[in-house]
Amino acid sequence: MKQLFRTRTFSHDDFKDSGLKRCLSAFDLSLLGIGAIIGTGIFVLTGIAAATQAGPAVILSFAVAGMACAFAALSYSELAGSLGGCGSAYGYSYSAFGELIAWIIGWNLLMEYGMSVAAVANGWSGYFTNALQALGLELPPALTAAPSKGGLVNLPAMAIVIALTVLLIIGVSASVRVNAAMVFVKLLTIVVFLVVSVGAVNPDNWTPFMPFGWFDRAADGHTSGVLAGAAMVFFAYIGFDAVTTAAEEARNPQRDLPIGILSSLAICTVFYMAVAAVLTGVVPYTELNVSSPVAHALLEIGHRWASGLVAAGVIAGLITVMLVCFYGLTRIIFAMARDGLLPPFFGVINGRTRTPVTTIALTGVVIAFFAGFVPLGELAEMVNIGTLFAFAMVCVGVIVLRHTRPELVRPFRAPWHPLIPLAGALSCGGLMTFLPAVTWWRFLTWLGIGVVVYFIYGYRHSRLAAGTT
Repeated sequence: MKQLFRTRTFSHDDFKDSGLKRCLSAFDLSLLGIGAIIGTGIFVLTGIAAATQAGPAVILSFAVAGMACAFAALSYSELAGSLGGCGSAYGYSYSAFGELIAWIIGWNLLMEYGMSVAAVANGWSGYFTNALQALGLELPPALTAAPSKGGLVNLPAMAIVIALTVLLIIGVSASVRVNAAMVFVKLLTIVVFLVVSVGAVNPDNWTPFMPFGWFDRAADGHTSGVLAGAAMVFFAYIGFDAVTTAAEEARNPQRDLPIGILSSLAICTVFYMAVAAVLTGVVPYTELNVSSPVAHALLEIGHRWASGLVAAGVIAGLITVMLVCFYGLTRIIFAMARDGLLPPFFGVINGRTRTPVTTIALTGVVIAFFAGFVPLGELAEMVNIGTLFAFAMVCVGVIVLRHTRPELVRPFRAPWHPLIPLAGALSCGGLMTFLPAVTWWRFLTWLGIGVVVYFIYGYRHSRLAAGTT
């Protein structure tokens, strides 16, 4: 039983011969973070959170969520610099808390990343279908919706997942180039929206600024207010975690990972707050509970060309979110398989592409199934609570490792220790309490299944227990 809480001593030298190609610079990592962060949150959740949760004060919701993420990002940056070879909350938890907690975190990340990709693919399908309709091409309704929504299968959602599967199999360099191009496109569309719309802002639309207060929970369990809005829009920020999963393909992880994490988070927070302010100033918040609030706002003020451009940017933007989250998922599975906690075929690297082809292909099939047959709402419910849990554990991990491994080389140190990591753990844990009870039950059920899987397979095959690490 000692292995349950026995920690692993990682160093960067442990991962020099992982087989993965080290080709990512700090700039590449920053673009990966921006690619994952700017997407569903800015194009969809901004309007939904304003209409149903916080009103114009959604600006504060983004600030609160961004602050919680900033604390977590500083903690991530310290661990990424000192333990950058292992990548992600899974590897950091292995060093700080031992194998059992690392497995729980890793299992949680599998759900978080997998459902994120499927959910975004589902949302992307809606924009893509609308774009086809605008061109006079229309898919049969039965091929654009899950069975529970009256269709047979969401074919565009499945198709985009399969396309991304092929792209990731080809190699990380090609994926990064595609991501960089699409990041440029969606940043351009956001700038166009801000420039075109700022002159149409009506300050009267910001009154009342906080119609739902800070927080309220109705008898039916529905939550509202600025803090509930922050818990909802937290989904918009999860992309910076994906940067850490690229540790084994970063040229200089000790330097480049902190730069990628902090720069992508800072840039995206500024964009989120700016868009939230302009969006709620242009259109009354009560009218923003639509599938494409940014494009809707531009149509309301008579800019059809800009609305079409933004819609195109959304299609490109959501592809980058899926690409980076899918990439992160496969690298976490690869790391867990290498540690013996998942079957070894998940850790096999293809000699030509130097990517985990089997892992990418199998996860692509599973995600495509969920994207095609499960509706968006059911897919997205679990993502936020899992993300907050992982972030809180990383923050606690910084405090633990400062005491248990003071000798670690820390090129980046979270300032004002232990206040910053403690603030991160408390803020992320606090936001979890503002989520509905049903989300908690589903989360705990998933973790329970994970514990069973660990004791059936991982505990028996762990390389740590076998003494081969």
